[in-house]
Amino acid sequence: MSSSEPAVRGTAIPGLLLVDLPVHGDDRGWFKENWQRTKAVAAGVPDFGPVQNNISFNGGRGTTRGIHAEPWDKYVSVATGRVFGAWVDLRGGDTFGTVVTCEIDPATAVFVPRGVGNAFQTLDDATAYTYLVNDHWSGDALDEYSFLNLADETVGIDWPVPLEQAQLSEKDRRHPRLSEVVPLPPAPVLVVGRTGQLGRALVELLERRGLPHRAVDRAELDLADPDGWPEGLRTGEHLRRYRAVLNAAAHTAVDDAETPDGRTAAWAANATGVAALAGACAAAGVPLLHVSTDYVFDGTLPHDEAYPVDAPLAPLSVYGQSKAAGEAAVTALPRHWLVRTSWVIGRGHNFVSVMAGLASRGISPRVVDDQVGRLTFVEDLAAGLLHLVDHRAPWGTYHLTGAGEPLSWAAVARHVFERVGADPERVVPVSTAEYVDGRTGVAPRPANSVLDLSALRRTGFEPRDHMELLGTHLHADGATGRPRD
Repeated sequence: MSSSEPAVRGTAIPGLLLVDLPVHGDDRGWFKENWQRTKAVAAGVPDFGPVQNNISFNGGRGTTRGIHAEPWDKYVSVATGRVFGAWVDLRGGDTFGTVVTCEIDPATAVFVPRGVGNAFQTLDDATAYTYLVNDHWSGDALDEYSFLNLADETVGIDWPVPLEQAQLSEKDRRHPRLSEVVPLPPAPVLVVGRTGQLGRALVELLERRGLPHRAVDRAELDLADPDGWPEGLRTGEHLRRYRAVLNAAAHTAVDDAETPDGRTAAWAANATGVAALAGACAAAGVPLLHVSTDYVFDGTLPHDEAYPVDAPLAPLSVYGQSKAAGEAAVTALPRHWLVRTSWVIGRGHNFVSVMAGLASRGISPRVVDDQVGRLTFVEDLAAGLLHLVDHRAPWGTYHLTGAGEPLSWAAVARHVFERVGADPERVVPVSTAEYVDGRTGVAPRPANSVLDLSALRRTGFEPRDHMELLGTHLHADGATGRPRD
């Protein structure tokens, strides 16, 4: 590592990072790059999107401030002088109450994640303490703070200047002890598309994990009508306190999108509305997670190959074209996760429930056997999306489907028949051309919908085998062949 690059060290508090900064000096003084985004991110500091820079000037040694856990991330350092820094994890979890201390001089910075209590004591006169935050301060935010008494015996911080000799505010003297502190919860996520199958799965998972969230339906946020959004949403002001926006809404009626009215509706929701949402997230400095589709590809890859995340887009249908346009808007946003998926199976009416119903009624369906892919069960899709957010996965594009051997739709249908106790040979395989012969208004589908999952796996998320999950999905309904609710 060259002398011009910062170095990052982890600590006992998850997410709290110590940053060694190069300082260049001569007989005139010194110079440092306190925050250089490209270098900091390359070294391991989160790309947290600071929007405000504050400076606290402290006249004398022993000035002590804190311990405050705030509803935003901070990046702290000093411009002049030295401080003794102390941090206490005030987030719920196993590390609640964990303490880290270190001395900060101009060659040191500290990344302080949301919910970690921050305090410092000056070691020199005329110390200028500086910090970046990724939200604008307001008095309303004080309701979201958590505080800890500087003298708390449980954490036992060994202040260089004893607190009885230090200069601190009366408010800081009155903060509660650790036993009285209410842990600061993580920032909420906003789920757009609450009533869709993915939106419902996300809300159920968030509720099961006890994670703060808000979910909105089309009546509250209609992607197809950005002009109807509240002004604070259009400008991003209402999004600032969210740690991420998860867009699970879309116009997904693939064949309907081929009609004149359907084309307008698909482009309004999947392109124009997504661009407006991306713009609002950019203005708020909030990351956007957007779900896209295999339909942005033409499916001409050989069936034994999978589409990588950087494959050229070549959509065949209006639906695919509108989703590709939405992707273009999302990828222009620096802080985004674009997640493509395919063959999504949730609750209610879907391919699996239809095949199970046909099997139970003794019907022998004709099913396409020249389109291949993997099923994606909505519960796994929701878990993978939250994994990207919770683990601060690198910004960029990911593919998320079930794992395992790709199959044709006909092969999947045979598995459904077999697992509900019907004869799989009753499934009649046909080509796509045979299936659509004589039909009108059928959108073209990719022949190959297999997506490469390696980028997702590098984040630590391992998708489950789609055929194993098929059995679980059917078993949840008693394996009777009745469509699920």
